[in-house]
Amino acid sequence: MTLLVATLIISCKNEGAKEQVADIQYPETKKGDVVDTYFEVEVADPYRWLEDDRSEETAAWVKAQNEVTYGYLAQIPFRDQLKKQMEEAWNYEKIGAPFKEGKYTYFFKNDGLQNQSILYRKDEAGKEEVFLDPNKFSTDGTTSLGSIDFSEDGSKAAYAISEGGSDWRKVIVLDTETKEVIGDTLVDVKFSGVSWFKNEGFYYSSYDKPAGSELSAKTDQHKLFYHKLGTAQKDDTLIFGKDQKRRYVGGYVTGDNQFLVISAANSTYGNELYIKDLTKAASPIVTLVNNFDSSSSVLDSKDGKLYIETDFNAPNSRIVTVDAAKPQQANWTDLIPETENVLSPTKGGGYIFASYLKDAVSMVKQYDYTGKEIRTIELPGIGTASGFGGKKEDTTLYYSFTNYITPGTIYALDVQKGTSSVYEQPKVKFDSSQYESKQVFYTSKDGTKVPMIITYKKGTELNGKNPTMLYAYGGFNVSLTPSFSIANAIWLENGGVYAVPNLRGGGEYGKAWHVAGTKMQKQNVFDDFIAAAQYLIDNKYTSSDFLAIKGGSNGGLLVGATMTQRPDLMKVALPAVGVLDMLRYHTFTAGAGWAYDYGTAEDSKEMFEYLKGYSPLHNVKEESYPATMVTTGDHDDRVVPAHSFKFAAELQAHNKGTNPMLIRIETNAGHGAGKSIAQQIQEHVDLQAFTLYNMGIKKLK
Repeated sequence: MTLLVATLIISCKNEGAKEQVADIQYPETKKGDVVDTYFEVEVADPYRWLEDDRSEETAAWVKAQNEVTYGYLAQIPFRDQLKKQMEEAWNYEKIGAPFKEGKYTYFFKNDGLQNQSILYRKDEAGKEEVFLDPNKFSTDGTTSLGSIDFSEDGSKAAYAISEGGSDWRKVIVLDTETKEVIGDTLVDVKFSGVSWFKNEGFYYSSYDKPAGSELSAKTDQHKLFYHKLGTAQKDDTLIFGKDQKRRYVGGYVTGDNQFLVISAANSTYGNELYIKDLTKAASPIVTLVNNFDSSSSVLDSKDGKLYIETDFNAPNSRIVTVDAAKPQQANWTDLIPETENVLSPTKGGGYIFASYLKDAVSMVKQYDYTGKEIRTIELPGIGTASGFGGKKEDTTLYYSFTNYITPGTIYALDVQKGTSSVYEQPKVKFDSSQYESKQVFYTSKDGTKVPMIITYKKGTELNGKNPTMLYAYGGFNVSLTPSFSIANAIWLENGGVYAVPNLRGGGEYGKAWHVAGTKMQKQNVFDDFIAAAQYLIDNKYTSSDFLAIKGGSNGGLLVGATMTQRPDLMKVALPAVGVLDMLRYHTFTAGAGWAYDYGTAEDSKEMFEYLKGYSPLHNVKEESYPATMVTTGDHDDRVVPAHSFKFAAELQAHNKGTNPMLIRIETNAGHGAGKSIAQQIQEHVDLQAFTLYNMGIKKLK
């Protein structure tokens, strides 16, 4: 393969060291002559051939790019030291909250550096044993446990595995007493939970296997099936999706085994809602919601009444009740009305726990089933509390609490008293008292106030020279709430600042906040991110020479758009598994379902022009770009790696500066879920080493 030579000059301004020169030889990426026409506008796509994930030519390109990238990373003098730091910090016992199924109590545990956590159980006498060890699924730790669900009496369990990080799953059923596999292994299951009906069988969802590449071909007709134990998968009953073409279909059984709840959607926001009475043979599917204008789900069923979480006529969400015999929206009545804060409820112990977001941190209230507020749960501090779920007969529920400087700790909640006690506190080598995390509010381009949490070591001098990682997402109603990360802890220990703004497009302030960052308002998200960077620079936390921007998936789009709009703003850009080709994203896998947030290039000429105006792939110019390391996985079947491949090729072809334009492609890995611990550690090491090195830093503190 022909090689192009680029010279990289890194100046070590902060250490007064002399310039170091390193040669980067990028693989030449051939250009094709593919041209698409949108509303009479021709758009060239010279790297279309990289979309073929099954071709030998693409595989050779991936190999050549990785050789360049890993060759570059190997020259960083403190990379091995950083890996040692990361491994030592990561090597602590991690224990999950317990849950009772049948006569056993189950819990996940990881001794420290095991690639996958192991599922243990205790019997009623307290005898402990390994129930399921995902580390034995594959030799390299890349086959992971996606989920596990137990039958009503706990005698059976169905677990889903992901191979190489793919969203396609296999579902395996075990007899929990003998731990032996029973019946068929289900294949080609995707975007699905497993929901048992008593002990007889379970509901799951999938698409027909595509004719082309299973990693990139379009999948847009989701179907709900029922699998009866002891029968072949080919004989599974199709419940929903034959006559109704929907991109996302899910089904789950209510806790009293009375109703099957069916949710159907064509996009990532808004769903139809149906129920089917499982106590009556051949009962019809009954419609609750017949449009996609709101999001609703059945939280519980009790005494013929449905309890529904919804943002219908309530942008911040509320809980309503309705007689299951007349369940349509017109009959819904408030149980827990909408408030100024965004609601996300769970149930357990015979109560409803209403978790609210107040400026992106948690507040939790406990209600009974009449809607009476019992108490506000006293949390350990300001941060993120999650959990509070369980069976109605549970007297103790568990929740975790974390923030950017507090490792996730599990608490046991006495449901009747409302008191919490520490159940499991991890022994992490991190002294939280040495760090501070504070929330600020800054002003975006159009005057909107946006919250941001900034975390750093106490006593940090605000001199504009602190390596700073600015991380965000800004889309799909996703809320970024404070959470502890070993990788971030190492960044902080090495003198870094970590900042997370809650951009529009997210869910931190409800539906209006989400919508303000969608379709032809998407630029608001990039403006919010740029304003966050400017705040950090103006207040001397950092400067453009010491600022890195980072984000994954929709956050990868955020980074790609920001670095192409304002390449002068940051020193390093780290777009991960990003949506970078905004004209073609909807043609791959389930990408068309993202149109609620993005719109598509086929909607209208106005929408096409708007998308083309910010699409990272289509806005790479003859320009000096920040040091960039694109990351992706070769098995990513959610945001296909072609996005990253084509973007990296454009950067390498057009960058006029001396900063490196690299792509790191994890092999046998997908969109992120299920990565082995070894993969996770090495990726974090490489990202931080690349970032610090390109900021001119020669050694760690």
